[in-house]
Amino acid sequence: MNLGGEESAKTPERVTVGERPRPRVDIKAIFGLEAGPWAWTTALQAAIAMTVSFALASVIFGPQIGTLAALGSMTVLYEKKTPYAYRAAALALVGLGFVAAVTVNSLAASLSPWAAVASIGLTAGVATWVCAAWRVDKPGTMFFVLVATISTIAPGGLAEVPLHALVAALGAAVGWTVSMSGAPLRARHPEYRAVAAAYRGLATLLRAVGTAELDHAQHAASVALAEAWRIVLLGQTRGYRTTTEAARLRALLRWVSDIHLAATQVCMARPTALPEQAADFADQMALAVADPTSAPDPDSLDDLRRGMRPRSLEARLYNLLSRAAQSARRGSDEEENDDDRRTADLHDDRYPALWSSLRSSLSGDSLIRPTALRMWLTVTLAGAFGLSMGLDHYYWVALTTTAVLQGGNVVLTLNRSVQRSLGTLLGVLGGVALLTLDLPLVAVILAAGLLQGATQLVVGRNFFYGSVLLTPMALLLSYTANPYPVTELAGSRIIDTLVGSAFGLVGALLLWRRASATRLPQAIANVLASTRQCMMAVLDQDVEITEERRYRLRRDMRAALVSLRGVYDSAIGDVPRAASTRPLWPVVVATQRIGYLALAALSQDRSPNPAGTITLQRVDLAFHELISAMEERRTPRLGALPRLPAYPRINMELRALANSMTSAVAQDERSAQQEAERRAQRERRRAQKDVDADL
Repeated sequence: MNLGGEESAKTPERVTVGERPRPRVDIKAIFGLEAGPWAWTTALQAAIAMTVSFALASVIFGPQIGTLAALGSMTVLYEKKTPYAYRAAALALVGLGFVAAVTVNSLAASLSPWAAVASIGLTAGVATWVCAAWRVDKPGTMFFVLVATISTIAPGGLAEVPLHALVAALGAAVGWTVSMSGAPLRARHPEYRAVAAAYRGLATLLRAVGTAELDHAQHAASVALAEAWRIVLLGQTRGYRTTTEAARLRALLRWVSDIHLAATQVCMARPTALPEQAADFADQMALAVADPTSAPDPDSLDDLRRGMRPRSLEARLYNLLSRAAQSARRGSDEEENDDDRRTADLHDDRYPALWSSLRSSLSGDSLIRPTALRMWLTVTLAGAFGLSMGLDHYYWVALTTTAVLQGGNVVLTLNRSVQRSLGTLLGVLGGVALLTLDLPLVAVILAAGLLQGATQLVVGRNFFYGSVLLTPMALLLSYTANPYPVTELAGSRIIDTLVGSAFGLVGALLLWRRASATRLPQAIANVLASTRQCMMAVLDQDVEITEERRYRLRRDMRAALVSLRGVYDSAIGDVPRAASTRPLWPVVVATQRIGYLALAALSQDRSPNPAGTITLQRVDLAFHELISAMEERRTPRLGALPRLPAYPRINMELRALANSMTSAVAQDERSAQQEAERRAQRERRRAQKDVDADL
């Protein structure tokens, strides 16, 4: 099959590159709501978990100690998307992390305030490292540090540390129970939701064909697909994976993977929009994942296929959509068909290699190491500054710094700093109003639970509104754990928040700010290396591509593509040095397109015209030259590329990549020359001032 389009004799037309990401600090970024649904389920579970744990521990141990159980119940906020079988083990580890944070920080606080500062900073750094390495979803580090900070003010000395750990474990157990409460009723809901999200991402991609949003939609669809594979793989327990229900779900996932790659070919070959019916069909497929009766009629695409050549790219796309609908219409109790049996072998480990993930996160190419170090040093210094300045609630400085630094790059950190500061100012007013009412314990417990639920409802859409609701809840817990004059508590909270926000912003500006920018060339090179491996496997007729190898090549290729865009998005927000990253956007787009086209080639039968040895060598040399040029930040010296009649789009994107790399290098050289000229002018002005002073 010709992956370049129907008009193979003509020079293919390249799809326009969309606008690069533009992270900004403005009113919309601070106060606007991000796209997405409201987290009603998470909000309800968070409110129930906090209310039950806080009330239970208060009755048994007293309200001051009971706040630790309320914080321990925040395990319910983690692993919200993963299958229940995996979630049970993962939440147990999160709960153990909370208990460890309480134990270590209670012990440190019993020794000295300076030991507490050091332990809070260490908790922030270790939690950042482990959460990133093990792909723990939001809220990530935030609540580990919140648990750590409150445990430093819990009443009691060294002898009370075991009690604090026990109460935190009680809260974590309540959070675990609430999070797992959906398992008896909707045991496979997380897997169905992930696969449905992949189909919705596919629908968005089909609507983006022929528009400037194509490359962004391609990335979003690939992220959703990679997440669906991870979730479904985690759910393949021993007794479940051999059932017809599991086979149907795996078949639907394989179909959306194949359709995504077929859509990639259409995206690169078609400069105009697809009929809306195709995207609507994919949206209906999302509904059919959990409900076979909602599956669209496969014959409804006949009008779109009419008049097309059977082997054309668009005809293949519509054929795959129709076959996916046929699989979706098959109920879970029906027998497997041949397509379903192709997914019987997973070719991958169900559980991730935890120790291997931790080791790889410490490598020089990983962004996790500098991120964790930045978090550790900044939080520690912020807490130490607050303590040295005599701030009574220095731990709030550390907590605010943690929340701000979770933004990632400088622009997002600045946004979160403003959102945190303004949200806290408003939230303190609400907290003071509640504290001045002198509420009974029952009302305090109910208010804390409601505020926690409301926070989780909105925080995913905007951090500012989440801060407005989180602050009164934190004040209630802090006041209950360690009563303090209300006016002083409010004033201290405002000052500590401003100081912590400033430290978070300074830490983002000064510590490893260019970590993403310096790793971007290597991320591009990694994608090109994976692409080279895929293309050599496709072109070399003497190499057998088994199903297992095909799966692993596709998995590694997709992971590299997703990682590349993540590194670029982080680097582009690291102002003011982001100017050196902006010219690499065409390079990133061309690299991603080559990678997706290689994935598409890997998913198809081989071309009937095998590539010769010389062609293989020239393709190999071309990729090696591009990789070397990217790593050395120089102009590539490609020469004439070998003709690949079956893959003309790959040739076209290789040329575009070489041209964009040349332009980026030229811009770097001009920027360096301009910077040298500005430095020379400053030196001349300084020398002239010295001469004038002598005169």
